[in-house]
Amino acid sequence: MDMEGTDGKERGEDTAFEKQTTLFALAVADVVLINIWCHDIGREHASNKPLLHTVFQVMMRLFGPHKTTLIFVIRDKTKTPLEKLESELRNDIQKIWESAHKPEAHKETPLSEFFNVEVVALSNYEDKEDTFKAEVACMRQKFFHHNKLAGDRQAVVPASGFSLSLREIWEKIKKDRDLDIPSIKVMVATVRCEEIANEKYSAFAANEEWIQLKVISVHPGGFGKKLSSMIDTCILEYDKEATHYDEGAKSVKRKQLEEKMLKLVQPAFEDQLELKRSSTLDKFKEAFDKSLDGVIKGFSVTARNFTKSFMAQFDEDCADVVIKQANWDTSKVRDKLRRDIEAHVASVHADKIKDHCEAKLRELLSGPVEVLLKQADNTTWPTIRILLQEAKSAFSGSAAAISGFDMDEQTKAKIDASLEKYVRRMVEDKAKEEAGRVLMHMKERFKTEFSDDSNSIQRVWNRRENIGAIARTAHFSSLEVLSVMAVIRLDGDNDGDKVQPTLYSALLDKDMSTTTYDPLASNTWEEVPPSKTLIIPLKCKELWEEFKENTKHIVSKAIELEANARFQLPPWATCCLIVVGWNAIRRLIRNPLYLGVGVILVAFLLVMPLLCWFATRDLWWVLMLFASTASDFNTPPCFTSCTQV
Repeated sequence: MDMEGTDGKERGEDTAFEKQTTLFALAVADVVLINIWCHDIGREHASNKPLLHTVFQVMMRLFGPHKTTLIFVIRDKTKTPLEKLESELRNDIQKIWESAHKPEAHKETPLSEFFNVEVVALSNYEDKEDTFKAEVACMRQKFFHHNKLAGDRQAVVPASGFSLSLREIWEKIKKDRDLDIPSIKVMVATVRCEEIANEKYSAFAANEEWIQLKVISVHPGGFGKKLSSMIDTCILEYDKEATHYDEGAKSVKRKQLEEKMLKLVQPAFEDQLELKRSSTLDKFKEAFDKSLDGVIKGFSVTARNFTKSFMAQFDEDCADVVIKQANWDTSKVRDKLRRDIEAHVASVHADKIKDHCEAKLRELLSGPVEVLLKQADNTTWPTIRILLQEAKSAFSGSAAAISGFDMDEQTKAKIDASLEKYVRRMVEDKAKEEAGRVLMHMKERFKTEFSDDSNSIQRVWNRRENIGAIARTAHFSSLEVLSVMAVIRLDGDNDGDKVQPTLYSALLDKDMSTTTYDPLASNTWEEVPPSKTLIIPLKCKELWEEFKENTKHIVSKAIELEANARFQLPPWATCCLIVVGWNAIRRLIRNPLYLGVGVILVAFLLVMPLLCWFATRDLWWVLMLFASTASDFNTPPCFTSCTQV
């Protein structure tokens, strides 16, 4: 192969190609002839020392040991002895090999492992043509194989794969960046342009106007235009100072300067976008909430119009922030704003629907539930469950129809589930509220049941009324109030079925009073979870004792009235006595003696009932005290029963 010269005018200052071709020749050829002028021996660049230094380094890194014969052909030899020239050349080659950076595998590898070095000198062709031809003919003899000029011949490839082998070697060499060393002019331009770029970047970063733009949270306008103008000014100043340097190096550094400035301002740009987004969102929330003002109908149309208007406003604000030198994407921030707006719309919609439906549910259920809880009988909880089921059916799936808002099935189901929870929570809260007033309800029930008959007419206490039976019936009814309010029964299961029998047996069944086991001595009801318990058993017992204490005077007053009624004559009897005894009355009035006796008799009749009432009252309390004392001192049952009777 005839390679291009290493110092030709064709490439100018580009030295990359000559390094590539030199390395290619060393990698694929068995013999490489290096043409060198006699007067260049000992010089640095003219004798290709830097070239060989670079090529040796890359060759050891890219290729394994492959012995190649290097023939240095010295042209236009002088009177200097060849031995001296050869010695100097060999010394220079050895120094280049030793100074070259070697990979770890070839740290101790000698030059002879890679190269055979030969030196040949030729006379000047123009001055000594015959001598020159004779020397060339002599050098030709060196290429015979028996002279071993072709090296070790270990890396040979078949002829059929030779082309492919050369192509792979060349591609490998071209990809190596160590051979692509720029020229002096390019290196100078690169260094100087980088210095200029750094100066301009520092000036830009210290610019007072930029610092103000960076620290101000909200700008009245022109953020993008101001920064674009400042970047343009900085780039123009760079171009002005770097105008005389290599265009390629200048362009590279200009691009790097622009990228550095954009990287510096990008956080401020993103902050401005975020401020625009949050500001637009806050304005949307304020305007949208104000426009609704409690109105639900037409919600969907209002939401779409406001969303479109404020998204357009955000686009205008983004245009004011955009920097023309940067191609930054603002779609992510815009999409986030749209998602935030849609989320707020959905939240407001859900709240509106929830408030509207909850108000309707309160209006529909609050009064009836309260009445049912106050009347407190065995039909209370079943009726409440029916009311709840009717309310759920009435409001299920009606959110979209009420609001005029387009909702997907998931949102509808979510609202329905929320309303169902609200209804249950409302009833539970009302039950807890009424359970706190259960003692008052029990006393009212007792007064009603005890004082009024089955026709709701107030009772007249006389000897025909059985006060004990009436009081027991009133106690049963009051205890029913307590049993209904003790446990929540919204699930229709068997929870709470044992509460009423337990209370009756523990508080009204006299046979239970003789047992040592107290079913109310607990904090939980049997088969009832704590979440459904309104009044624990111990509290029920305390409330019952307090209830009996508060209603005792009502029974006592009825007993007093019944006792008074025993000594009162009915009006018809009084009239009969007057009619039958009229003659006796006339005779009594005419006779003073009879009159005196009659006055005494009347006085006796008037005073005697009062004395009997006092005697009966005192005797009643004495008998009650005696019965209690007899019970305390273990009086025989027969005597105790007698005293109680």
